[in-house]
Amino acid sequence: MLTEALAALAAAGGSAVVQAAGTDAWSGFRQRTARLLSRGDDQGEHAELERLDQTAIALEAANSDEAEGVRIRQTDFWQGRFRALLETSDPQERDQVAAQMRALLEQLSSTSGQVSAGPEGMAVGGSVDIRADGGSIAAGVIKGGAHIGPPSSPAPDQG
Repeated sequence: MLTEALAALAAAGGSAVVQAAGTDAWSGFRQRTARLLSRGDDQGEHAELERLDQTAIALEAANSDEAEGVRIRQTDFWQGRFRALLETSDPQERDQVAAQMRALLEQLSSTSGQVSAGPEGMAVGGSVDIRADGGSIAAGVIKGGAHIGPPSSPAPDQG
């Protein structure tokens, strides 16, 4: 049986996997997570990497109707993996594993503040205030063109 603090750590680990998937932090986080969960076993690390990849694929493939359910299932799965790691560790090793998990989570939270966007997107790390004054146009991203002026007259057959 895990202490409340270790159970919370396992829950945070599960959430972190789902949070990191698909972000710029994913590659490094994925590798460190697999190494931690496999306890240094090369075959085990490969299996964990495959599980992590499947999670990223499932999260990316989920449509808007099913996304929340997929996130919950993936979070629960990874929480279980971290919980099992802690439960199967002897007491001395458990302290070391917990410290490694905390370091992994801290590293993720320090990189989560970084923001990035694709070539046609806008990323904001804080707040943004976009305003249009005096008949102008204001937008974070404009795809295509923009025109300022009176609307065109309808065609004669359109009234």
